[in-house]
Amino acid sequence: MLAYLAKRIGMMIITLFLIITLTFFLMHAIPGGPFTSEKMLAPEIEAALNAKFGLNDPIWVQYLNYLKGIVTFDLGPSFKYPGVRVNDLIMDGLPVTAKTGFLALLCVAALGIPLGVLAALNQNKWQDTAVMLFATVGVAIPSYVVATVALYIFALKLNLVPTFGLDDWRGYILPVAALSGFWLSFIARLSRSSLLEVLGQDYMVTAKAKGLHPLTVLFKHGLRNALIPIVTVLGPVVANLLTGSFVIEQIFALPGIGRHFVLSISNRDYTTIMGITIFYAAFLMVMILIVDMLYMLLDPRIKLAGKSR
Repeated sequence: MLAYLAKRIGMMIITLFLIITLTFFLMHAIPGGPFTSEKMLAPEIEAALNAKFGLNDPIWVQYLNYLKGIVTFDLGPSFKYPGVRVNDLIMDGLPVTAKTGFLALLCVAALGIPLGVLAALNQNKWQDTAVMLFATVGVAIPSYVVATVALYIFALKLNLVPTFGLDDWRGYILPVAALSGFWLSFIARLSRSSLLEVLGQDYMVTAKAKGLHPLTVLFKHGLRNALIPIVTVLGPVVANLLTGSFVIEQIFALPGIGRHFVLSISNRDYTTIMGITIFYAAFLMVMILIVDMLYMLLDPRIKLAGKSR
C-alpha cells in the first residue's frame, strides 16, 4: 500500500514538473511581452520593468529561477498588479470559487445519483424517459448558454436574482445551476447505465432469491457496486467544480480564480496564467489520487490488487 502510494506521488511530481516546464516555455514563446499593450510604454520604462522582473536574463536562467520559486510554493509576482503576488490572487479568489463549486458538487451528488437510480429502477417507463430527456438536454447544452439564458430570464426579465456578484444568497443560485447542469446530467446518465448493468448480475438475483429486503439488495449489493464507475469520474468532476468554471465566473462577475485567469489572459499576465494552470493541475492530480484511494473502500478486490503491487 505504502509502495503504491509512493509510486503514485512520484508520478504526480514528474507530471507536474512536465506541466510546469511546458507552460513556462509556451508562455515565453508567445510574441511580445507582458508589458506589451495597445498603449505603448516608453522604451526606458519597459526596459526598467523587464530588468526588475528578470525578463532580460537568458531563458534558462528565468526557468531555473521559476523552478526555485515553485519548490518554495512561490508562484511569482503578478506583472499587472504592482506589489501583488500570484499566490495572493489565488488565495483571494479561492474562497468564492470553492464555495460556489462545493454547492454545485452537492447538487450533482444529491440530484444526479438519485435521478439515475430512479431511471434505472423504472426502465422504459415515463420516469426513465423524463430523466433521460432532462439528462440529454443538460449534456447537450453548453454551460455558458445555460448561464446566459438563465441570466436573461431570471435576473433581467423576472428580477428574481441579482445579475452579478454575491451580495446575498440569491447570487449563488444561477452560478451554481450553470456549473452543475452538465455534470448533474452526466452523473444521472452514468448512474442509470451502471445500476442497470449491476441489476442484471447473478449475485443480485441470488440476493433477491435469499429473501433479502429490496432496499438491502439495492443499497448493499447493487448501489455500492454501481458507484465504482461514478467514483472514477468524481476526481475530475470535483476538481472542475471546486476550481470553478472560467467562463461562468466571468459571466456572473464572480471574484474567483476563474475570473482572475480570464483577466490575466487579456492582460498578458504570464505569471498569473502559469500559476493558476499549475494550481489547477496539482489540485486535479490530488483529487484523482483520492479517488483511487476510495476504490479500496468500495471494492476489496482493488485493495488486494494494490497490496500485491
